[in-house]
Amino acid sequence: MAAGCKGLGGEGSAAPPPHVLAVDDSSVDRAVIASILRSSHFRVTAVDSGKRALELLGSEPNVSMIITDYWMPEMTGYELLKKVKESSRLKEIPVVIMSSENVPTRISRCLEEGAEDFLLKPVRLADVSRLCSRVLR
Repeated sequence: MAAGCKGLGGEGSAAPPPHVLAVDDSSVDRAVIASILRSSHFRVTAVDSGKRALELLGSEPNVSMIITDYWMPEMTGYELLKKVKESSRLKEIPVVIMSSENVPTRISRCLEEGAEDFLLKPVRLADVSRLCSRVLR
């Protein structure tokens, strides 16, 4: 049995599963994070850019959390974070940034701008379990 968000829409729960928007320009990383999130009883929508994420957020009102890669073409995860936090309609959605690079100044900047957490890739099931308890209270 997967260690995940039990009681948050998992088996036997009447509540719908939390909806996570996963944003990564790498199809491999997108598939990995979506698989980990689904194994933890999340409903996942995966998109390949910050621009597509904003389009989806405009039409999908029930996103519980956004998890985004930091480095992406056109719009970085940091820029996506800023746009979400500047929006009166979206600012309450927790945003988690992930990156394969451990750069303390980047991590600090994202957290100061309102990111809920900063995960280093490869993201593991334990990271997602921690998010369940911290982000989706």
